[in-house]
Amino acid sequence: MYIYSMSKKQLIISLFCAIFFFGNKAIIAQNTPIEKQNTTVKQPPYLKAGDTVAIVAPAGILKNREAEITKAKVLLKRWGLHAIVSKHVFNKADHFAGTDDERCEDFQKALDDPKIKAIWCARGGYGSVRILDKLDWSKFKKHPKWVIGYSDITAIHNQIHNEGVQSIHAMMCTSLQDTSETIEETIATFKKAIFGTALNYTLVGSKYNQVGSATGKLVGGNLTMLHTMLGSKTSIDTSGKILFIEEIGEYRYHVDRMLQSLKRAGYFDNCKGLIIGDFTKTKKNTTPWGKSTQQLILDVVSEYGFPVAFNMHAGHAKDNRALILGRKVELIATKEQAKVVFE
Repeated sequence: MYIYSMSKKQLIISLFCAIFFFGNKAIIAQNTPIEKQNTTVKQPPYLKAGDTVAIVAPAGILKNREAEITKAKVLLKRWGLHAIVSKHVFNKADHFAGTDDERCEDFQKALDDPKIKAIWCARGGYGSVRILDKLDWSKFKKHPKWVIGYSDITAIHNQIHNEGVQSIHAMMCTSLQDTSETIEETIATFKKAIFGTALNYTLVGSKYNQVGSATGKLVGGNLTMLHTMLGSKTSIDTSGKILFIEEIGEYRYHVDRMLQSLKRAGYFDNCKGLIIGDFTKTKKNTTPWGKSTQQLILDVVSEYGFPVAFNMHAGHAKDNRALILGRKVELIATKEQAKVVFE
């Protein structure tokens, strides 16, 4: 009887330990970033005269946007590049530039075709997330090429980063709805990025800057898309990295909600620094938030002590300067100015 009691007690203790141990591991797993830390992120070859660029539309519909695509082809030709417009770019499927399968087909062909050296997204909008899990990245990882875009294309940038390849957050074809004179730096930095000219930025100072310096791989993009990726295999690991964020057309309380979600998911725990791009067309709520967007952001991250730099001209404004995601950068922030220097 005594031996039986002891065995039963030991069994209960063993079961309790097992539940505690494995339950604890499950909790840890939920709070651990999905991405395995990349020690190296491959750089695709820079473009050279004669290279081919594929124009694709992985997201929103291109209704009455033929003129911008024509301008994009002319721009690339001026730089000595050959442009091809993918088969389904002007297709229409409700909100999207073709069905999910059609948009995926164009993007997959561009990923796999060895003659194509860069993939330029025609526009963002919404829809990239719907094709992410349909794409096969195996050939792309063996022979990486530049993928260029911003806004909704952040979903693709995140996936590319997790595949271990650099990509370019920069203008899209529809950016050419504006005259070249009004987006001069947007075009110039895009050209620098794809041809391999060094990118270095000096940002106007801000009283909201959190002073400090750091180095790390640059990751991020549109805040809504970063928020959307949480909990999926496309969520990025920000450990040891510098995060860039931008946004358009949101209420301040929406911005706070998304940042609080990132915070609770551990986005800022081991982050090395934060670069704030343009937050444009902020909506006014019937109940005022009471603080600026800058102070809102600072309130979320001030406890971490890493450098924070505002006034990066990147995002949904006309002055949308190119950033190489996955590339190591040095961030130096003071109240008077900030510098972003690419390795």
